[in-house]
Amino acid sequence: MKTCKKKIEKAVLMRGKLITLEGIDGSGKSTVVKKLQENHDIRVFEPVFTREPTRGTLTGNAVQKAIQSDTDQFAELFLFTADHAEHLAKLVKPALENGKTVISDRYSDSRYAYQGITLKNRIENPLEWVKSLHRGWTVIPDLTILFDIEPEIAVERCGKRGEQTKFETIELLRGVRNIFLRLAAEEPDRFIVVDASCSPEDVEKTVVQKILEFVQRDENK
Repeated sequence: MKTCKKKIEKAVLMRGKLITLEGIDGSGKSTVVKKLQENHDIRVFEPVFTREPTRGTLTGNAVQKAIQSDTDQFAELFLFTADHAEHLAKLVKPALENGKTVISDRYSDSRYAYQGITLKNRIENPLEWVKSLHRGWTVIPDLTILFDIEPEIAVERCGKRGEQTKFETIELLRGVRNIFLRLAAEEPDRFIVVDASCSPEDVEKTVVQKILEFVQRDENK
C-alpha cells in the first residue's frame, strides 16, 4: 500500500517533458508533426501538440501578419517573443505542471536561428543577444529534434507547395541552418539531428523512435 502511495505521489509531483521539433523551412518538419498526431505509439502517452507561432491567438495572428509583410526586423522579433511568452503562460507551463508531455512544432531555437540571421546587419552578435532576451523566463526543452537538410532542397520543396515567404531563400536558410547546427553542437545532450532529406516515411520512423526512446528512458528513472 505504501509503495503504491509513493508511486502516486511521484506521478503527481513529476513535471512533464517538453519536446521541440526544429528545422529550416522546407525541412518537412510540419508534415512529420501531422503524422505524429496520428501515430498510435505516440498517442499512447497522450502528448499535447502545439506550435510556434501560435494559431488563433492575438499574438500569433500578429506574427503571421508580420511574416507576410515588410515589418521591421526588431519589431518582428518582439512579436515572436511576445507570442512565445503567451504560449508559455497559457499552454506550455500549465501542461508541464500537469505532468503532460508537450510536443511543439518550432520553439525558441527557431527565434535564435532565424533572428540570429535577419538581425546580423542591425546588431553585434545577434544570436547571443536574442538568446539573452529569453534567459530567466523561458522553458528550456528537454529534447529537441533538428530536421537537417540542404537549403537548396528545402527551397525547392517550398516552391512546390506554393507558400514561399521572405524567410525561404537559399542564402537566408544557409545561415539559419548553420546556426541550428551550432546550437546542436553546443547542446549535444538536448539535440538529436535527423537527416530530413530522406523520405517522409523514414524521417517519421526515426523521429518516432527517438521520441519513444526518450519517453521510456524518462519513465524508467
